[in-house]
Amino acid sequence: MEQTNPSTEEKNSRKNTHLIRRVAKYLAPYKSGFLKLIFAILVSNFVLVLGPYFTSVIIDESIPNKDTTQLTWIIILFSLAQLFGGWSSRYRIKNITLLGQNVLRDMRTDIFVHLQKLPFSFFDSRPHGKIVIRVVNYINSLSDLLSNGLINVLSDIMSLVVTLAIMFTMDVRLTLYSFILLPILFIATVVIQNKQRKAYEEVSSKQAGLNAYIHESVAGIKVTQSYTRENVNKDIFAEVSEDQRTSWMHAVKIQFLLAPFIQNIAAITISIIYFVGLSNFGFGIDVSTGILIAFIGYVNNFWNPMINIGNFYNSLVTGMVYLERIFEVMDIEPEIQDAPDAFELPPIQGYVVFNDVTFGYKKDQPIFENLSFRVRSGETIALVGPTGSGKSTIINLMTRFYDVDDGEILVDGIDIRKVTLNSLRNEIGIMLQDTFIFSGTIIENIRLGKLDATEEEIIRAAKIVRAHDFIIALKDGYRTVVKERGSTLSAGQRQLISFARTLLADPKVLILDEATSSIDTQTEMLLQEGLDRLLEGRTAFIIAHRLSTIKNSSRIFYIADKKIRESGSHDELMAQKGLYYQLYSTQAELLKKM
Repeated sequence: MEQTNPSTEEKNSRKNTHLIRRVAKYLAPYKSGFLKLIFAILVSNFVLVLGPYFTSVIIDESIPNKDTTQLTWIIILFSLAQLFGGWSSRYRIKNITLLGQNVLRDMRTDIFVHLQKLPFSFFDSRPHGKIVIRVVNYINSLSDLLSNGLINVLSDIMSLVVTLAIMFTMDVRLTLYSFILLPILFIATVVIQNKQRKAYEEVSSKQAGLNAYIHESVAGIKVTQSYTRENVNKDIFAEVSEDQRTSWMHAVKIQFLLAPFIQNIAAITISIIYFVGLSNFGFGIDVSTGILIAFIGYVNNFWNPMINIGNFYNSLVTGMVYLERIFEVMDIEPEIQDAPDAFELPPIQGYVVFNDVTFGYKKDQPIFENLSFRVRSGETIALVGPTGSGKSTIINLMTRFYDVDDGEILVDGIDIRKVTLNSLRNEIGIMLQDTFIFSGTIIENIRLGKLDATEEEIIRAAKIVRAHDFIIALKDGYRTVVKERGSTLSAGQRQLISFARTLLADPKVLILDEATSSIDTQTEMLLQEGLDRLLEGRTAFIIAHRLSTIKNSSRIFYIADKKIRESGSHDELMAQKGLYYQLYSTQAELLKKM
């Protein structure tokens, strides 16, 4: 038999205990309902143990004495007990399902809320499919464990206690013979547990990998079809799917070892009881026929719960793997949090200062070193430079999607790390390069920028960004339902809606990250008219590859080599004939050739 590592067993035991305690916290709000369920279980177990006892009385007393009155009362009492037990079982099944689903809902909500607090770095470093599987698949996998398994195992444990008490009352020696094979069962359980945990950890890993590949394939379907990679992807998927199937079958094989093992031990134990009870070979026990038959019934009542507990244990080992993955995500501390003494950022004017800011997405690879600049309220700053120079990073730091490694960022003289995230981001309107449209109506998507906005305010914002004309041309106008990620809209239409959403928020600081990259030149010229009106009195940061759109900016920052290499208006930088001049001239030449 395989030797187990005591330190591993102890570690797993501590880990399981910790996980069970965390699940218990989710049960705490439903304590009153839980106690009612315990009562219903006690009633069911009481009914269960009456059967063998009544059987022994009938065999040893009612039949030999031909006592029909006693027999009649036993039948009546047993029938009433069965009816009451049936009601309690129905109550238990209905309410344990409700309790389990409430716990799963609370757990699912907690992990979803927690995910929304995690920084971009968490999502950048993990396939989204593996994140989704923890919120959906792993939580759903716990459904049966919490809805049925938890209460059933409590029922089985109570049944064992009651049955053992009656068995010891009836005959101590027969009861002790019933336990003769328990040490073998204990050893087998420990060995199977360790194998099963490892097997389901492998299943969890393979399932996450399969889910991640499916998510990636769906998201990249256009690329797949463009490069005719269907057959290649099919082969990769077949390999990943086969790995998942193999790991699952291996885990199931181990999972179903315990129940047959317990059933065999139960059968052998019953045989021992029969042999001991009827034997005349020196160690026989003198018992009546009724007590022996009743005792065999109680032995079955003992081993059947043991089988159920064994099955629950299989589910528990599997569930512990899933719980570990779920709580692993919930235990990740958000890198960007409000300071303990954080306060609400008051209404701002939009004066932004970077003081000796050093930052890198990886500690040993800084994007900026000692970056410093000042932006006065109402200025429009354009950020240009080569790909990867850090243009979007400035925006990410200003909105605290990431925190600086060194230095400070001030808004109206206040360090942004000292104010609450919500109050900071409420003062900053941002349209990211990756336009995201949620499933729902167009008016709901625009209203995300201001949840209490009136329809008139929404239409006004859409008109400013020149989105109104294409919206009213749709079948249902502003109440047109768009699908996930706005797949039924063109890229330009999605950006215009996102732009209207940002403008509706009426921020004091406005950030546009490649905001017009998917809009045609004619629409962009119309949009520029609205932008000129909107930018009045606001501090704005604009990232745009089309340099023609930033000519009217107050200042242009050319970012390269971890710092601002050039700064000035369009005319000033063109006169310098430096890096910006070369970039602008190159782009102008390319446009002439198109």
